[in-house]
Amino acid sequence: MSILSYVVGVIFMIICAVLVVLVLAQEGKSQGLGAIQGTVENTYWGKNKGRSREGILKKVTIVLSVLFIVLALLLNMKVL
Repeated sequence: MSILSYVVGVIFMIICAVLVVLVLAQEGKSQGLGAIQGTVENTYWGKNKGRSREGILKKVTIVLSVLFIVLALLLNMKVL
């Protein structure tokens, strides 16, 4: 194996660990008693959810997931 494949493998393992932490850090989809009132979307935090901590975690998780899949395919096809 070349040095490049070792480097990509290490990056792949780091992405795996970071993805596990990010998924565990996110809140669940259930809103509890707030779902009964239906006022979550009308608040400031409901409208600007993409700028909040949860929104940032979601975006980073999506980007790392795509990178994870691409690296997994590259490592499996032995392109590197």
